[in-house]
Amino acid sequence: MRAKSILIGLLAGMIAFSGCNAGGALQTSPLAYGGLTDAGFRIPPVPIYKVDQKFRRQTVAYATDEAPGTIIVDTGAKFLYYVLGDGQALRYGIGVGKAGFEWHGTAHVARKREWPDWTAPSQMIVRERNRGHIIPAHMDAGLMNPLGARALYLFNEKGDTGYRLHGSPEWWSIGKAVSAGCIRLMNQDIIDLYDRAEIGTKVIVI
Repeated sequence: MRAKSILIGLLAGMIAFSGCNAGGALQTSPLAYGGLTDAGFRIPPVPIYKVDQKFRRQTVAYATDEAPGTIIVDTGAKFLYYVLGDGQALRYGIGVGKAGFEWHGTAHVARKREWPDWTAPSQMIVRERNRGHIIPAHMDAGLMNPLGARALYLFNEKGDTGYRLHGSPEWWSIGKAVSAGCIRLMNQDIIDLYDRAEIGTKVIVI
């Protein structure tokens, strides 16, 4: 009986640690948002208790006819789903484009980059200059780079869409419309997604 009680206690502890809630979502441990060193860069921890629970990485029930491995971006709800199959998906919180910068459609991941550099589109440079802001034309990889720790480049039948799924140190922007059209995730989340998504992955933005 004592052994059985210990086993039950261990199982209960595992469930509590995983964050399984009454709604059936399997929460990612807060440890997944701790600081880490990656390719020589020190990514700071996310104060995850300040991030709304719904925007933390978690496995959820998700009905879709799309094949496992498909990425579905719900810009209205501020969620990105990585389809797992069997009625489930891994859900990430995202930041999306501001009004006037939204994009919807179907694309695929044509390129993947770890710690990418960033080149500002010429129209962005002009737009920001007209607002009185001078932005750099190019930024090397690093913690302050707008693309963060990873970037997935979206292409369609016309070529490069100009849109990316990328990381960001600005965890407070998740769940908001803040970007110039690209989809941003916390750096810890884009690293997780990057490792799952293959070249050719279908991406649907709704």
